[in-house]
Amino acid sequence: MTPETSVDVVVRGRVQGVSFRWYAQQQAERLGVRGWVRNEPDGSVAGHFEGDPDAVDALLAWCRQGPPAARVEGVDVRDANPTGATRFEVGF
Repeated sequence: MTPETSVDVVVRGRVQGVSFRWYAQQQAERLGVRGWVRNEPDGSVAGHFEGDPDAVDALLAWCRQGPPAARVEGVDVRDANPTGATRFEVGF
């Protein structure tokens, strides 16, 4: 069995008000990634992703582009401790 990976992510740019979280959830579910995304007060979107390393990498690659209306200026990623998430949730 492949070991899982877990990361925290912050996506900066025009990422609020463009359905970023909804699209991220769709991508995560398609890839089998667990965790969450939420809007932050500073205009960024924060997230926590857990799962197969290739799937997490694919979701991170998607975050660097975002949905059609987004303008991603940067993505910060750092290793994180797994939370044991069982699904992917959108926070508010």
